Amino acid sequence: MFKKSDPPQVESLSENQREMFHIDELKRRQEEHIFYTWTAQNQASPLPISRGEGAFFFDHEGQRWFDFESQVFNCNLGHQDQRVIQAIQDQAQRLSCAHPAAVYESKAQLGELLNEVSPGDISKFFLCLSGAEAIENAYKVARMITGRQKVIARRRSYHGASMGALSLTGDARRLPFEPGLWGVIRAEDPYCYRCPFGLALESCSMQCASQIEHIIEMEGPENIAAIFAEGVTGSNGGFIPPQAYWPKLREICDRYGILLVADEVFSGFGRTGEWFAVDHWGVTPDMITMAKGVTSGYAPLGVLGVRGELAARFDDEVLWCGLTSYAHPISCAAAVATIQAYKEDDLINNSKHLGDQLGEVLASWNSESWYGDSRCLGLFGTLELADQCDDDQLSSLKEALRSHRVHILLKGRMLFITPPLCISAAELNEGLEIIYQCLLTTC
Repeated sequence: MFKKSDPPQVESLSENQREMFHIDELKRRQEEHIFYTWTAQNQASPLPISRGEGAFFFDHEGQRWFDFESQVFNCNLGHQDQRVIQAIQDQAQRLSCAHPAAVYESKAQLGELLNEVSPGDISKFFLCLSGAEAIENAYKVARMITGRQKVIARRRSYHGASMGALSLTGDARRLPFEPGLWGVIRAEDPYCYRCPFGLALESCSMQCASQIEHIIEMEGPENIAAIFAEGVTGSNGGFIPPQAYWPKLREICDRYGILLVADEVFSGFGRTGEWFAVDHWGVTPDMITMAKGVTSGYAPLGVLGVRGELAARFDDEVLWCGLTSYAHPISCAAAVATIQAYKEDDLINNSKHLGDQLGEVLASWNSESWYGDSRCLGLFGTLELADQCDDDQLSSLKEALRSHRVHILLKGRMLFITPPLCISAAELNEGLEIIYQCLLTTC
């Protein structure tokens, strides 16, 4: 690391050496003042990214990378879509800051578009800045509507990094902050490959949903405000629930007068081949949380959608929710352009059709010794590696994928394949072949 007081002499370096010096110096400047997230700072793996294009981004040396994580599962539209960029520029020129109560075109238009694509009669929207904030406000609205304190969430879930969202979250990222909010009760997941009840799908009788009803009965339905569940479990496993799971959750909630909240932050906006994952099962939740793909990561935005009859509660009662950057004009403009682009390019259907291709490829690897299970819905694929893949092999796999310039999440033994929805069939196959060769040489 270079000291500020002793800068190196670069005049005598070659062009390639100067470029490498520039990259190292940029990294040094950034690390001096900026945190990396979810890691000890000296263990971070910085992602070299200079520009993006479609399903790819490029590092500072001009090398192309497959973006098979869509940055953080949010760049569904792909990199540098000029329609969204232009919309942001136009909005910034016209109105770049506004009071939460302000009235302007992109805010009204976004409400209309969200109403159009959301499930069923979800028709009123709270516009915040992140998925975690959407969850926080869903939590508060559920308690305001029902007057109840407890909620049910799943054990392997992830709902966000704020305190309330972490309290709902099941994975280990919540542990440093426990005890969190009181009243969260955990249920098991629809994890069919490793069923927590030791049952087979053919004869399980939907025990994962029945357990939720048992929890309600034991805790008292009069104490349960809501059930929170990801449409399809995101970065904790990509668990695609059985066909009857979501309809059964809907029926349970209706029977006991409990609100059903679908967290579609990860799985929304075409990721699973429908606008929202719950659309696969024809279920309308009482509330739905959105973020990530709503702007494709071009601007920060979180959304809480509420069914019209529930939203009417606040016509006369105070909605005790708000924030300074509520419905930020630039975020609204980005979301409007993003949703319109999904429609113009038919990207929801592209995700569905290429998802069939992705699923077939993953399933075709099932004879390999490292194959454990694969799950796929739209362009959300998960390859779960077999137990015999040890930590050294997993580390080697991660290094191999990075050296072949594939940006992808390997979490434990689960490899998540989630490219932008604009990817072509040829590009998808090219990336999958690289992944397959990396698996053969390391696992």
